Amino acid sequence: MGVVAMWEMLKEAIVAYTGLSPATFFTILALALAFYYAISGFFEPPPPPPRIVEREVLPPPVEVGEITEEELKAYDGTDPKKPLLMAIKGQIYDVSQGRGFYGPGGPYALFAGKDASRALAKMSFEEKDLNGDMSGLGPFELEALNDWEFRFMGKYAKVGTIKKTVAATDGPAEDSSQTEDAAVKDEGGPSKNPDEYAHPKEVAVEEVAKE
Repeated sequence: MGVVAMWEMLKEAIVAYTGLSPATFFTILALALAFYYAISGFFEPPPPPPRIVEREVLPPPVEVGEITEEELKAYDGTDPKKPLLMAIKGQIYDVSQGRGFYGPGGPYALFAGKDASRALAKMSFEEKDLNGDMSGLGPFELEALNDWEFRFMGKYAKVGTIKKTVAATDGPAEDSSQTEDAAVKDEGGPSKNPDEYAHPKEVAVEEVAKE
């Protein structure tokens, strides 16, 4: 059965069941659909308002001044009341806004509360590299460390420095001249007393004068 034959059968059915011409029938059908969509639009619920994501407001960075590496460990993020700090090349930065990276559970949490210069230069997560010792680093590692430093300088606030510790000595250094004098006396050598260097003739003259 061709398309033309099907169309003729449809027109005959419309006239037989509705008593309307095909043109009138389709016009009424189009108007009914338009009216339906117009009315249904009034009863649709309004779209939900856009969701506003509230970001955590962080307190301003607090200067910690010059502290030791041991004191820096207290700012590793385990205490939520303290800022999250990290050091590079002896300079301490407040990385609280990057808590998702450097806070507990973050991919770089091992670096928090430490001077991680060596670890960043070597891209190492080993415990032995979590310190500020830069000795023995190659040129490429130093360049990588400088890149990290520039990134931190542009993103995080500097709040302090690492205090350099100096190994204490047992006591004040002994005067070398005193040590030499003591050694000479112990060996029975000449003393620095000028009277002990007097010529024998001068000694004899002094004894005669006394008599």
